[in-house]
Amino acid sequence: MKCPHCLESFHEAMATYGIGSDKQGDWAISACNCPACRKRIIALVSGKSPLIPARGGLIPGNVHQYVLVYPKAISRGGCPKEVPQEFANDYFEACSVLSDSPKASAALSRRCLQLLLRDVAKVKHSTLEKEIQEILDSQKVPSHITDIIDAVRQIGNFAAHPIKSKSSGEIVPVEPGEAELNLDVLEALFDFYFTQPAKTQARKNALNIKLKDAGKPPIK
Repeated sequence: MKCPHCLESFHEAMATYGIGSDKQGDWAISACNCPACRKRIIALVSGKSPLIPARGGLIPGNVHQYVLVYPKAISRGGCPKEVPQEFANDYFEACSVLSDSPKASAALSRRCLQLLLRDVAKVKHSTLEKEIQEILDSQKVPSHITDIIDAVRQIGNFAAHPIKSKSSGEIVPVEPGEAELNLDVLEALFDFYFTQPAKTQARKNALNIKLKDAGKPPIK
C-alpha cells in the first residue's frame, strides 16, 4: 500500500481488530505505522461474513467499505517550506477536507488562489475570473502554468456560477475534478512564486561565497 502521509509504498501488514456487527455486516479497525515516516495509519473497515484471520484480530472476508480515518486524506506531497503561512494554512485545510467535501475544499482553494494573485502577483482587485484573465494576459507566468490556471476558470464555469467568481470563498457546487485541479494550480504557483526563487537565491549566495574567496566581485 502507499502511505497517505508520505506517499511511500510499503508492504507492512495492518493489524486488524473486530469491533462488532450490525445488519450491514461486520466492522473492524485496521492500523499500522508507516515504515518510512513512522506515522500512524488508521482505517475503518466493514464487510460481510465470514471473518478471516488477520494479524491482531479478524477482518471481514468480503470488504465493501474502507474509510481512511487517520490521516483524513491522502497527502498531496506537502507544502514547500518557502510558502508563507497565510497561504499554506488555506492549502492544508483544502487538502484535509477534500475527501469529505470537495465543495468546501474548492472554496478554500479558490480563496487561497485569489489571495495569492492579489498579494504576490499584484493583480487588480476584481472578481476571480477577471484576476485570472489578468494573469493570463500579463504573460509573466510560464505557459504550462497558465494552461492549468485557465482550466480552473473553464471547469469552474464562472459564467454559470458567478458566485465562484465574485465570492470565491462561498461553498457552491463543483464540477468533477474541480477541487483537485484548484489544488494543482496552487502547487504550481507555489513552486513558481516561492520555491524556485528561493532555490535561485540559494545558488546565487553559494556562488557569491566562491567569488568572494577568489577575490572577485559578487553577482547582483
